[in-house]
Amino acid sequence: MTDYDVKEIVKDRYRQEARRVLSAPERCCGTPTDVVSGDLYDDTETATVPVQALQASLGCGNPTALAELAPGEVVLDLGSGGGIDVLLSARRVGPTGKAFGLDMTDEMLALAEQNKQRSGLANVEFLRGEIESIPLPDESIDVVISNCVINLSAEKDRVLREAFRVLRPRGRFAVSDIVVRGSIPAELRDVAALWAGCASGAMEETEYRAKLAAAGFTDVDVQPTRVFTHDEAHDFLAGEGLDALADQIAPLAANNVMSAFIRARKPH
Repeated sequence: MTDYDVKEIVKDRYRQEARRVLSAPERCCGTPTDVVSGDLYDDTETATVPVQALQASLGCGNPTALAELAPGEVVLDLGSGGGIDVLLSARRVGPTGKAFGLDMTDEMLALAEQNKQRSGLANVEFLRGEIESIPLPDESIDVVISNCVINLSAEKDRVLREAFRVLRPRGRFAVSDIVVRGSIPAELRDVAALWAGCASGAMEETEYRAKLAAAGFTDVDVQPTRVFTHDEAHDFLAGEGLDALADQIAPLAANNVMSAFIRARKPH
């Protein structure tokens, strides 16, 4: 697949998800239940965000909880979707701080704006754009977060260079992502559903570290937050409509694919 193909696959997946939430009854409830996105936020956090933001969550971690945000900081969420991590960040940095969300799909941005209005938060701004070309000035951000989105890009080096550019000196990179220990079989890289689910695009741990270092980051750390078992990998593949491949791929993914929290810092 070309880079353009990957981007269109991802856009289509997220458009569909936003439309699903936007068309649901106003009082619909519940939380994501799939293997990767389920049970990421505790009850205290879910009580502070609109249910529509939680319903649109397609992440693989909770970067806001792990990023150690401080009052007054400026945060940027790459691929902010329905806005859940932006809204949680805005509450953590308080009225003297600010949380930006960046997304490339109009439908997700419309949903995020609705969730902003429902939340009543004034220190939130959603931007339309692509994570490979962030529409913000150099050295304007204290913390870059992201939740299972960087792996969706076919141009990860550009994404990491852009994150480095917008961070202030000593700024922090703090993202949740899918990381591989070992390698994903080459034939799986062309499975469209897995790109949209951020599995085919997952980087191997040493590759992630090397790309961050090449972009200029220091103090790189990869902390596993969930290592997927055979059954979890099988359920994920089945949920992506790949039942025919699940028996073949799940043994390869078991204990080699993980959700991880990736930290790094821009030098002073």
